[in-house]
Amino acid sequence: MLQHEYQRIADYVMPPFPPCPSDLGFLFGTRHGVAQFCETAHALWRDGMFQRLLVSGGKTGGQPRAEADIIGERLVKLGMPASALILETAATNTGENVRFGRARVAETMDLAAVRSVVLIGKVCSTRRYLMTLQRHWPGLRMSVAPVNYFGVPAERWHEHEEFRRRVLGEFGKIPGYLAQGFLQEIEGCTPYPSPAAPEGR
Repeated sequence: MLQHEYQRIADYVMPPFPPCPSDLGFLFGTRHGVAQFCETAHALWRDGMFQRLLVSGGKTGGQPRAEADIIGERLVKLGMPASALILETAATNTGENVRFGRARVAETMDLAAVRSVVLIGKVCSTRRYLMTLQRHWPGLRMSVAPVNYFGVPAERWHEHEEFRRRVLGEFGKIPGYLAQGFLQEIEGCTPYPSPAAPEGR
């Protein structure tokens, strides 16, 4: 694959939405890079980017505890007050993260007061997070704090085997998710690149 093709894929899958002060932080649960996720979320909270943080993630990959519980416990150890956390412990995919997370927020604060959100998640899943939120929780001003735990800069994603696998995987499955109604494209963003999907999906 040529360098310009790598760049087109990266521009689509990992678009820049720099984090902005928001009404809510939204951390997508994970089993990978938990330390980096927590450090990112704690730093954003410490810097005043949000006062409340939704952490959504259930029991996945055979884990006996929900991702949100594990992450929440670590965040408290880092210094975040438990009162700042909204934990959603049932979601097992990104759509559920948003739908269940939105319902959980509605149980703990005025949903109408949430007009902006900063998303915290895997750098390689940036586009899918944004499109999922656009589909299931529209009308919010969105920004993103992408977490890169691969050990190489994002612009060199194609040089790292696991990073490359994940980016190409995201790129390959988005059209199907759109067709099934799981996602909604974001107005003003670069459309899905027209050439055939790359090898390595």
